[in-house]
Amino acid sequence: MDAYCSDCRKSTEVVFDHSAGDMVCSECGLVLESHSIDETSEWRTFANESGDNDPVRVGGPNNPLLSDGGLSTVISKPNGTTSDFLTSSLGRWQNRGSNADRSLILAFKAIGVMSDRLGLVATIKDRANEIYKKVEDQKSSRGRNQDAILAACLYIACRQEDKPRTVKEICSVANGATKKEIGRAKEYIVKQLELEMGQSVEMGTIHAGDFMRRFCSNLGMTNQAVKAAQEAVKKSEEFDIRRSPISIAAAVIYIVTQLSDEKKPVKDVSLATGVAEGTIRNSFKDLYPHLSKIIPNWYAQGQDLKNLSSP
Repeated sequence: MDAYCSDCRKSTEVVFDHSAGDMVCSECGLVLESHSIDETSEWRTFANESGDNDPVRVGGPNNPLLSDGGLSTVISKPNGTTSDFLTSSLGRWQNRGSNADRSLILAFKAIGVMSDRLGLVATIKDRANEIYKKVEDQKSSRGRNQDAILAACLYIACRQEDKPRTVKEICSVANGATKKEIGRAKEYIVKQLELEMGQSVEMGTIHAGDFMRRFCSNLGMTNQAVKAAQEAVKKSEEFDIRRSPISIAAAVIYIVTQLSDEKKPVKDVSLATGVAEGTIRNSFKDLYPHLSKIIPNWYAQGQDLKNLSSP
């Protein structure tokens, strides 16, 4: 989560201290907001607890994507081994009844699970639900890989909300859908949305800086190294480097780590970024002629750059 820090005079990543209710700048330690109200649930669920014991005391929020607004009554299963005849019969009748939103509810639930596993915010999940609803309304997705369709909706939502994820990251939570299937599903969804709206779908531009903080966190890099990597990636956009943003991000991270005391092998960078080792090496070669202008002077001097060896 990012917020504007008055001391740093820029937008920085903030850390939320749940015990004190404070929102703290990760770079200078300034408390940006204090005594915040925790709006999350007041209970915790443990692995050994029964999944049927739902501690929620209220219904879910209104969902405009469902025909009944998501406010219909669901008859829960009876507790214990001795089932009440009336309750179990009502539950069976409800399951047998036709529910036009049943497939949508299951799809929204699957998108929610994937979003949680990727740590995405609610706005991205809601956008993915909206995209899936538009595709489902056209009744043209039958016979296609449903997992790939849901994953592609999430991928497009991330792009549109300027919080992109790589196809590899989406694929890791897509219940077995391959990168190729997700790619085809994405092209199909974009085509369907363009037919519906009569105009091109805005996907948002991917920049290498969009991935830096997450990739650096996966490698456990220091704040100084992360800052240098972010500045280097921003500078690299001024040059005509014909590589994908993800490849450039991975190569910059490798270079920055080699210039630090905590050097990371190309294999570790590949695992953290999802970029192949060969691609990182080729991207390094493309970046090397511009290193003196890309790497910040406060982080490394010219002699350090000359001693840098190719991976």
